[in-house]
Amino acid sequence: VQLQASGGGLVQPGDSLRLSCAAAPELTLDDYVMGWFRQVPGREREYVTQISSRGETRYGGSMKGRFTVSRDNGKNTMYLQMDNLRPDDTAVYYCAARLMYSSTWDTWGQGTLVTVSS
Repeated sequence: VQLQASGGGLVQPGDSLRLSCAAAPELTLDDYVMGWFRQVPGREREYVTQISSRGETRYGGSMKGRFTVSRDNGKNTMYLQMDNLRPDDTAVYYCAARLMYSSTWDTWGQGTLVTVSS
């Protein structure tokens, strides 16, 4: 497994949660754009955010301002800080990677479940 997502759990609306995505040592993150996606059963996978090796970020519409992506290339790890969580953020969150000059997300982690419920 080249990407390992962790940090999911059950939280209440308004709470915060931080997800981590650890890459295997043989995956040199300097060469990759890293991203987070999420999926609710029965629905299409949704783009959440991405971060380049230089720290440039992009966000999906409903996450901007509440979610913050970061990465530590020295630790081969990407993070997703999620604040002010809402019930509609409930999903399985996946981390992914693509080479800098590719448009194909071809490396995926196994997913971590985030449940936001009172």
